[in-house]
Amino acid sequence: MPGYRKLGRPTAHRKAMLRNIVTDLLRSGRISTTEHRAKEARREAEKMITLGKRGDLHARRQALAYIYDEDVVTTLFETIAPKYADRAGGYTRILKLGPRQGDNAEVVFLELV
Repeated sequence: MPGYRKLGRPTAHRKAMLRNIVTDLLRSGRISTTEHRAKEARREAEKMITLGKRGDLHARRQALAYIYDEDVVTTLFETIAPKYADRAGGYTRILKLGPRQGDNAEVVFLELV
């Protein structure tokens, strides 16, 4: 198995969906999504927070290349990343909510610790 889930989407759609999920997570701090999407988005969100902890210009440009909203990148570098300065990883948590009514998919909260 490769190092990622395909999530039943073409590559461009999957990447755009994960970018949207990560942008929304960093904007609001907590989102509700399916378990598989949350596990994939967690990988990318933790990479973005690590970039924010580095704090240099190159890291900011790398984050801007991935995150859609400039205001979210500013928030990431100025408020979110300094909170995790002494933490060596594990910036997100997944809380299970139960199955979704329509298709019985496992719904979770993905939130920043």
